[in-house]
Amino acid sequence: MVKHEPIPADRTDQEDFDVPESALRRAHAAREFRRVRNALGLSQAEFARRFRVPVGTLRDWEQSRVSPPEYASAYMRLIGRDPELVESMFAAE
Repeated sequence: MVKHEPIPADRTDQEDFDVPESALRRAHAAREFRRVRNALGLSQAEFARRFRVPVGTLRDWEQSRVSPPEYASAYMRLIGRDPELVESMFAAE
């Protein structure tokens, strides 16, 4: 896992705030999830349906409200590499 350094608040800016490492991890994961979905040209609802991820959960991950678990990040990387393979796995059910 990549370590993201926290960003301290600018003490000269009264409205600024510290950004902890956990927030940076969420932001990077959110960006990766959106990148994969956008590369496939799918809306959140279409992606959720196609890859069986609850749309609300996907939205939370993509908007950096919730940190995705490691297995979800691995699943997203697999979808990014071979979406047809992942989708074909559901056809066997």
